[in-house]
Amino acid sequence: MKNEALAKLEGLVGTWDLTMTDAWFLDSPDIKVKGTATIEWLGDAFLHIHSTWEDDSTITWVIGRSDPHERLTVLSHDSRGVCRVFRMTFEDGDFLMERADPDFHQRFGGTVTADHIDARTDASEDEGKTWRKDFDLIFERRS
Repeated sequence: MKNEALAKLEGLVGTWDLTMTDAWFLDSPDIKVKGTATIEWLGDAFLHIHSTWEDDSTITWVIGRSDPHERLTVLSHDSRGVCRVFRMTFEDGDFLMERADPDFHQRFGGTVTADHIDARTDASEDEGKTWRKDFDLIFERRS
């Protein structure tokens, strides 16, 4: 049986079309990069998210929790070999993933509805004093 912290994530389960836009690292903020994501339970203890982009790059996230604090934790790995750990909150359809590591700080937050997720990711290279937008990410439910 899933605990309450993880049960709140049930609405994420499914298959999603992804669109990344307004990315500072692309040639133009108007470029849209397409992808897909599958979100499914891995037993009763984890939510597994796997995305594939049009250039065949991938990102995999596993969301779990820490029993003593009921705190959600996200492990992230991408096809570049980058691994990261985020703290996550999810309440009333709003989520925030954050990390504060020596290389840079990062936050990824947004709003979830039944068929749509609007998200934005930001980064800080001065320990969170100033932030720059990385990109917007839109999820649209397929099934």
